[in-house]
Amino acid sequence: MTAIATPSPASAATTDRLPGDQDVWIFIFAELLMFGAFFVAYIFNWVGNVEAYTRSQLTLDRSLGLVNTLLLIVSSWAVVSAVEAARGNHSRQVARLLGMAIFCGLSFMIVKAFEYTAKLNSGISILSDDFYMFYFCLTGIHALHVMAGLTILVVMFLNAREGRYGAQTTKGLETGASYWHMVDLLWIFLFPLLYLLR
Repeated sequence: MTAIATPSPASAATTDRLPGDQDVWIFIFAELLMFGAFFVAYIFNWVGNVEAYTRSQLTLDRSLGLVNTLLLIVSSWAVVSAVEAARGNHSRQVARLLGMAIFCGLSFMIVKAFEYTAKLNSGISILSDDFYMFYFCLTGIHALHVMAGLTILVVMFLNAREGRYGAQTTKGLETGASYWHMVDLLWIFLFPLLYLLR
């Protein structure tokens, strides 16, 4: 008879836990609740004035919104791959993948800055109407989260360059990755809400 291998309690605990520092998940949950309240307020106001919201929404460049969506999705893929590389003790690959995520995040901010500049130059601001009040508030708060996430990614990149992440030392990497995935998730909701909802 062949013995059936069963996972040890220690290995079961590591696979069942949330990745990274558990405290960051409290922060992530609070952030998602805050944005959820904003989303509900936006939809409530949109329902009350669909025509005006649609008219303003049509002035947005959906292609730029799509480019930013793709940039954040690719950056999240790179961060996931970096965590997997660390678990496999491929420290050089971790740094390269984090560098790719940073590049995508910076590109997101450049596209967003271009979009803001175009709107402001055409006379559109946060005071233009209710739609643009929500647009600038929601995307502005999200941009602050992107900048915070980029700071975390840079710190992780520098740590990876020094070989600090390996199979037994992924907690810090997982913590930063969890925050970055929240940033990505928020944009995945913001993009259709602001750019596509009719």
